[in-house]
Amino acid sequence: MADLSEKLFALHQSMKKCRACLEEGYEIYPPAVVSGLVSAQFMTIGQAPGITEQEAGRPFNAGSGKRLFDWLGRAGIEEDWFRSTQYMTSVTKCYPGRQPSGSGDRVPGRREQELCRPFLDWEIEIVDPRVIIPIGRLAINLFYPKKLKLQEIIATRLEVSGRWVIPLPHSSGASRWHQLEDNRRLIDQAITLIREQREQYFPQ
Repeated sequence: MADLSEKLFALHQSMKKCRACLEEGYEIYPPAVVSGLVSAQFMTIGQAPGITEQEAGRPFNAGSGKRLFDWLGRAGIEEDWFRSTQYMTSVTKCYPGRQPSGSGDRVPGRREQELCRPFLDWEIEIVDPRVIIPIGRLAINLFYPKKLKLQEIIATRLEVSGRWVIPLPHSSGASRWHQLEDNRRLIDQAITLIREQREQYFPQ
């Protein structure tokens, strides 16, 4: 375990020092924003840090985090416990800045995702979580076919390399998907799947 912890610490340092996107001309705002322990059984994967996450240095720090932990709370998962014992990361690790129009944060492009992907692969390999919760389309696309609609994905689980993948929609207030009644029922079903995994690995 100590060796794995050292590997994870070294990986986090590499993320913070990485300037690959800047060198290719992308306007991003380092350092990387991730948190968690090598002993984590659950890993959340978001899209990218927002401005408040970049400033606070922790994932899902703002309104999207409040909604995410409302969902996880219904699965019996407390925010303080999760943040201190489990693992939270994202597809890309640095704040990508605002959209050119100024209306919201910019979605990281395909090349930025490619440059950052090795970090995510190493995180999954080192932490070796039993359950991965991709949050939002960008993270979900890492595991599910892009042609599928969210309505076909949320409330399902997928086994990948011996791990359960249980997707959730983006929890941002800018998203309307989770506000629709039919979709909320799907979220309820996804929460039930997460609760089942929580009860398996952390029975109360």
